[in-house]
Amino acid sequence: MNSETTTAPTATTTVEKRGDRVLTGRVVSNKMDKTIAVLVERLVRHETYGKFLRRSTKLLAHDESNSAREGDTVTITPCRPLSRRKAWRLLAIIERAAP
Repeated sequence: MNSETTTAPTATTTVEKRGDRVLTGRVVSNKMDKTIAVLVERLVRHETYGKFLRRSTKLLAHDESNSAREGDTVTITPCRPLSRRKAWRLLAIIERAAP
């Protein structure tokens, strides 16, 4: 028998599950406390004519440090519901808007 002891790491980190949904969008409002509104655009093909149409969705995301500004490009991921409409959280700011 080997008497080596192993200790588990005690630092708590947020571990992302592989395959989690990640969306990229533009911040259209940061007027709320710790909340940003992110506009996510996607292209949808018209079933009859084949033309690609631009569809958009506005999602509320949790920004713990209030670091995102209007016009920034950000990535968000789903989380547990934090309020009635807010069930996403900010992962990273990809590109800052011009000041």
